[in-house]
Amino acid sequence: MSQTMVPPIIAKAGDLLQRYDVLFCDVWGVVHDGHAALPAAADALLRFRRKGGTVVLVSNAPVPNHQVARMLDERRLPREAYDAIVSSGDIALRHVAERGYARLYAIGPQDRDAALFDKAGALRPDLSAADAILCSGLNDDSSEAAEDYRALLAEARERDLPFVCANPDLVVDVGGRLYLCAGALGDLYEEIGGEVFWAGKPHAVAYETALDVAQELRGENVARNRLLVIGDAVRTDLKGAEAFGVDALFIAGGIHRDDTVEDGAICPARLKALFGRDSPTAKAAMAHLAW
Repeated sequence: MSQTMVPPIIAKAGDLLQRYDVLFCDVWGVVHDGHAALPAAADALLRFRRKGGTVVLVSNAPVPNHQVARMLDERRLPREAYDAIVSSGDIALRHVAERGYARLYAIGPQDRDAALFDKAGALRPDLSAADAILCSGLNDDSSEAAEDYRALLAEARERDLPFVCANPDLVVDVGGRLYLCAGALGDLYEEIGGEVFWAGKPHAVAYETALDVAQELRGENVARNRLLVIGDAVRTDLKGAEAFGVDALFIAGGIHRDDTVEDGAICPARLKALFGRDSPTAKAAMAHLAW
């Protein structure tokens, strides 16, 4: 069995970032913690842009990008810290339109993700009237588990309904508590043989879309060796970067903080354990993004 290279631990990323023209930066766990923007991360992105770099925020948020921007405004991330946002919600809506799904059964909190469901339109209250499922998460992620949906998904599988997963994340960290995401239901649907469209990281569509956006912004082709992914999730951010053939910077203080961080600093032994199972690797690791 091959061993994955353990990324070197760094405290400042300025020298590394300046080797690249474009950053594909994760949002939750990197630029904010669920409640407020992280000042050092915002500063790093601002400095990168001032030196001519392009920052595309790539989020598995199951809402259109304007809703992500509004959320970042509320958390006080300066709009000058990024050039554009690519969200899983946008990718899911584009897929729904391309496939011509006209009758969607919605799974997910209707109030929180209203921007997605309102734009999708034509929602149906029961599976028998639907031609696809659009999932943004669990209806109540504070009390439900993926297994609570097994019977519903089994019925959908019997009808061969496509499942559009508008957030491939398995969990999200909100102020230290982990909540299940739509990816947990997507995994279960695939497990029972259902067809799933994954509208975000680590799947190629996420970084392909982000690259199109970056190249349009810069008015030029962007070489893969001039592109860096910044993320806190091995399964989504780093795996997606590896599959896309680009470098990555691992932020340990996000979703993997309990696996890697002690007293605010990365524990080398824990980092080695996380990257010792043939996982994708990174150019470097740091507790929190900082220039």
